[in-house]
Amino acid sequence: MKNFHDESTERLFKVISEISSPEECSAFFEDICTIKEIMDMAQRLDTAILLDGGSSYQKIADEVGVSTATISRVNRCLNYGAGGYRTAIDKLNGDKNGNK
Repeated sequence: MKNFHDESTERLFKVISEISSPEECSAFFEDICTIKEIMDMAQRLDTAILLDGGSSYQKIADEVGVSTATISRVNRCLNYGAGGYRTAIDKLNGDKNGNK
């Protein structure tokens, strides 16, 4: 994958990392993304969660409404990517258990 890290993207990541509440995060993403982009990202996270839980591609396609190509890409990132999905899933699982 082409290296996309530059001053502008680093600034974006810094701003996102400093958002301190779900309300602030929602407001920021509503301003910076289209509703479709937000929904697509949410579907990808849902896909990663279901893959991590052992769901089949067909079940995910039916439940989330994504193509098998999207599921395959998410699966590849979940298993061989930069670790972003893993970190997000672990944080969500920690939150369910009362951890941070």
